[in-house]
Amino acid sequence: MLPRLWNRLTTLGLAAMAVALSAAPALAEAPRPRFVVKLPVERNFAPCDARVFVFCSQRAGHEPRLGPNWFAPEPFFAGDVKQLEPGREITIDDAADGFPDVLSRLPAGRYFVQALVDRDLDHHHPGRAPGNWYSRVAEIEFNPRADLVAALDVVEEVPLEEPFPETDVVKELVLESGLLSDFHRRPVRQRGAVVLPISYAQQPERRYPVLYIIPGFGGSYRSALAYQAGAPAAGPQETEFIRVVVEGECKWGHHTFADSATNGPRGTSFVREYVPLVDRTYRTIAAPTARFLTGHSSGGWASLWLQVSYPDDFAGVWSTSPDPVDFRDFQQVDLYQEPPLSLYVDEQGNRRPIARRGDQPVLWFDSFGLMDDVIGRGGQLRSFEAVFSPRGPDGQPARAWDRRTGRIDPDVVRAWRSYDIRLKLEENWAILGPKLAGKLHIWTGELDTFYLTGAVEKLASSLAALGSDAQVTILPGRNHANVLSPELCAEMRRGMTAALVRQHADVAVTRADDAGQSSRSRLP
Repeated sequence: MLPRLWNRLTTLGLAAMAVALSAAPALAEAPRPRFVVKLPVERNFAPCDARVFVFCSQRAGHEPRLGPNWFAPEPFFAGDVKQLEPGREITIDDAADGFPDVLSRLPAGRYFVQALVDRDLDHHHPGRAPGNWYSRVAEIEFNPRADLVAALDVVEEVPLEEPFPETDVVKELVLESGLLSDFHRRPVRQRGAVVLPISYAQQPERRYPVLYIIPGFGGSYRSALAYQAGAPAAGPQETEFIRVVVEGECKWGHHTFADSATNGPRGTSFVREYVPLVDRTYRTIAAPTARFLTGHSSGGWASLWLQVSYPDDFAGVWSTSPDPVDFRDFQQVDLYQEPPLSLYVDEQGNRRPIARRGDQPVLWFDSFGLMDDVIGRGGQLRSFEAVFSPRGPDGQPARAWDRRTGRIDPDVVRAWRSYDIRLKLEENWAILGPKLAGKLHIWTGELDTFYLTGAVEKLASSLAALGSDAQVTILPGRNHANVLSPELCAEMRRGMTAALVRQHADVAVTRADDAGQSSRSRLP
């Protein structure tokens, strides 16, 4: 019986399978499907804590460990392991965390499965973190009513990133931060890439303003490689900038360049360590009046936060589609309402959406939050908690809502108030107002995919009541992604140039009749 069953399972594509059969007792135990993740004895490593995943997909031709896809998530399961050693076997069954449910409720069918061992490295995506281990993809026929044991051998390792491919105009610039290393008690680096203007080599005496660009959630400083031919030539009423694309990634997702109890002094390190490094290394106009910020999504929030938190260090921010800037509208939820609301359902008991296409909801807070929690770290909502929350008794970011009911925890949200950009401006306007004159520029889409429009509208109303000259624009018909049009990028560069010229009248500006060499670009 056993050889015939083994041959049958092998034809279904299993990498390895063990089946335990026994005579059924009078009161048979319920079937218990499970995965057994095996680490080879010959893999030599010191014992370490880890989170072990099994990802399942019904799509052939890809590696499930590279998920989950926010808009098309597939099932996966995970559990924490203490002091993982070579040769150990880890069982993933109904005791493990599961998305969208426990393993025994996975619908029957054919699946492509892959195991992953996440060793808690400094990378937001476990499946892509260099040094993590994973199995080859196995094909199984899953039956939740069968006592199935699928063995997955962890034999592969995520390779180290390829060296940054520098060019004459795109250069890697990495800082080992003393502030962050002291906080985390291990070496921590701030990574970035510098994009030099075409004229940089041709005009060796010239100094340039600097534009810091912060990618959004999941983005990388390697996006600077899009400038392989150099930064866009200056168009009409523009000047040339040194552009610096800086990494916002950390193991919790995006640290948003905000000092926090979990991520450490990210903002202070950037302003006091990384910016001076750029000024020492390249021919910048090393003055706050020639230093600008921009970013999109989480990078949009981060760039706005840096300008508001360090108003004397930057000459202006051009933020697009920022994450929630007013917690009275946290993707349509008022975090401050009393009695506390549920993040999962509204007052009528309807599920709250967290994302849409056009006017049609496509993602929901409850399932999106569950997906985050099964990842364990690196999800968008958990990333917010890592920035905004104090640490809980377990040393992890305190949870701002009950994971079963979605009820918002007012004690944790009280700590979040320190990161509410609208509140920060209102409470400190007597000091911040004069320092931020002419410096705040924000754009978002009328149909933002993640319901971020409402928070920007509330911030705009607050700024108007304060008498601010901030430019806040809601773009009709635009969603989260398509806000950054070539026309808007050119408008942003012209705005930065105008702000620069007010302080540095000798800056070279391209006239309309000199603009024949200018290039249209979706990149600021």
